[in-house]
Amino acid sequence: MHTYEPDDLDTMQPHQAVGAVLSDLREHRVTGDGDGLFTATRHIGLLCHLAARMASDIEYQLVANSSGLFTAQTLGETTGHLGQAIAHYTQALAPLAALAQPAAQAPLQQQADAIDRHRHLRVHLHDAGQALAAARACLQVPHHPGPPNTTTTAVAASAVAAVRRRA
Repeated sequence: MHTYEPDDLDTMQPHQAVGAVLSDLREHRVTGDGDGLFTATRHIGLLCHLAARMASDIEYQLVANSSGLFTAQTLGETTGHLGQAIAHYTQALAPLAALAQPAAQAPLQQQADAIDRHRHLRVHLHDAGQALAAARACLQVPHHPGPPNTTTTAVAASAVAAVRRRA
C-alpha cells in the first residue's frame, strides 16, 4: 500500500497523477471517526494540489500546445471534476467531525443521529468518487495536440516545471 504525497504527483503525467490519487483514495478509506477525519483532510490536500497543478498546466497549454500533452480544454474539464470532488470531500467534513466527537445524547438518539451522519458521509464520498471517475475519463479520451515544435515544446515544458517548483 503506497501513500502518495503532493510532491509525488509533480513528476507524473496528468492521467498518471489522477490514477495515483484514485489508488490512494481506495487504499486509504474514510471511516466515520477521528481517523477518517484525518484521512479526508489528507485527501483534500492531495486533490487541491492536483487541481492547482492541472490549472497551471492549462495556462501553458494556451501559450503553446506541446506535443504529447493534453489540450487546455481537456485539462480544464478534468480540473472542474477535481473541483467537484474537493467540494464533496469538504461537505463530508461536517458529518465526519460530528462522528469523531463523543456524543452526550441518549443512546437511542445517538444511534439515530450516527446513522444519519453515516448516510450523509457516504453520499458525499460516493459523489466525490463519481467526480474523480469523470476526471479520469476526461484524460483517457485521445487528445490531439498540434504539430510538435521543439522550441515551444521546450519552453512550455520548462515553464510548467518552474510553476510546479514554486507551488
